[in-house]
Amino acid sequence: MPLHTVLLMSGTVTKVLQLFASLSILIALHEFGHFFFARLFKTRVEKFYLFFDFLFPISTLLNFSLFKKKIGDTEYGIGWFPLGGYVKIAGMIDESMDKEQLALPPQPWEFRSKPAWQRLFIMLGGIIVNVLLAIIIYMFVFGIYGEEYLPVQNAKYGIMTDSVARTIGLRNGDMITAIDGKPVKRFNEIKSDIVLNEAKTIQLKRDGQDVTVDIKAGTIRSMLATSKKGSFIAPRFPMVVDEVTKGSAAEKMGILHGDSIVAVNNVPAAFYDQFDSTRKALAGMPIAITVVRNGQPVELKGDVPKEGRLGLGFMDLTRYFHLETIKYSPVEAIGKGFTYTYEQFTNYLSQFKMIFTSKEVKASESLGGIISFGKIFPEQFDMERFLTLTAFVSIILAFMNLLPIPGLDGGYVIFLLFEMITGRKVSEKVMEKATAVGLVILIGLMLYANGLDIFRLFKK
Repeated sequence: MPLHTVLLMSGTVTKVLQLFASLSILIALHEFGHFFFARLFKTRVEKFYLFFDFLFPISTLLNFSLFKKKIGDTEYGIGWFPLGGYVKIAGMIDESMDKEQLALPPQPWEFRSKPAWQRLFIMLGGIIVNVLLAIIIYMFVFGIYGEEYLPVQNAKYGIMTDSVARTIGLRNGDMITAIDGKPVKRFNEIKSDIVLNEAKTIQLKRDGQDVTVDIKAGTIRSMLATSKKGSFIAPRFPMVVDEVTKGSAAEKMGILHGDSIVAVNNVPAAFYDQFDSTRKALAGMPIAITVVRNGQPVELKGDVPKEGRLGLGFMDLTRYFHLETIKYSPVEAIGKGFTYTYEQFTNYLSQFKMIFTSKEVKASESLGGIISFGKIFPEQFDMERFLTLTAFVSIILAFMNLLPIPGLDGGYVIFLLFEMITGRKVSEKVMEKATAVGLVILIGLMLYANGLDIFRLFKK
């Protein structure tokens, strides 16, 4: 099996394991939130399960668990169906649809016997824990690792552009200074500023001149559609060789660590974008690479393999650019945890709203299921990255559970708020029917989102 195939499989396995670990932690803690408030208000919890012990949403089909143990009134277990989890709270209409219990007179330990404000906290428990978890993770990340970013002015070679960026008039080497006239401080915020604010113009420096580029209609949609293929823009960097793969075409040509590539077939190629486009065009053909070694130009000749890979690795971007690092004291990290969680939540809310309000964003192109979640994790495990992504997914889960759809926590919250405002409790019959409809909606959304993922895989 070719090495690159083995590495690809290894990277995929790493992504899957990270996704599984992250979701398992988040689901268990989400359900613990419900469990904690239920027990706080002396409400009996009959089951606490990570994953479902039935074929969700049909609670009577394929009922078995991988592990279970009863402690007190609660059965703790791990289900076989790995798409969620649940706590079965006595006297509550949930995904188990246990109508027999609800037909009996209410008992003091049941959910339905508790005051509305206590039931509200029980229903919000999972969301509260997800938000608190994100805050705590961000506190630790900022407290331990600090915050590192590339100031826009430190991207001294300008930008590299993908096809979408070039269609609106951006060029390699441009130095972006502002979006819609508002100065940009951090390079990694340029793309999100354009998308979230549906920006109309980009201000930049080109060959020492001030230039304004108009962002035409359809650009943001194209940016989102190609986000997995290109990066819209990236910091431009010079071609200094860091690694040469053993047995590769580059090694046979005599390229060494530390060589600075300046030309390919006498065409200037001092920057990655120049080198990459020329290399791809010469796949399966002879190539002459000019490098600067010990201050002197050296020409090296060879052939480009048919797949176009020469076997070169280049210096990490931190070797070219001065990154700003912010260190936080324990007290500052606590404050940053709260503010950053708020920023991430509002940013995600803005993205979600764009599905319904923006002409640029299409649900069929923006929504995704479990495969899309898996793709956000890196192919190589990095603790800081894993923690940051887990915190972000926790925010997503909190947001999605807050949606006012019966069957989700937010659906129950709507009914409880109605009861608290009007003083009238929603009937159990209405709750049963609403939950059944909500579950159908949820299954439809799950099938749609995951179906889009599968369609995209085959589309490739």
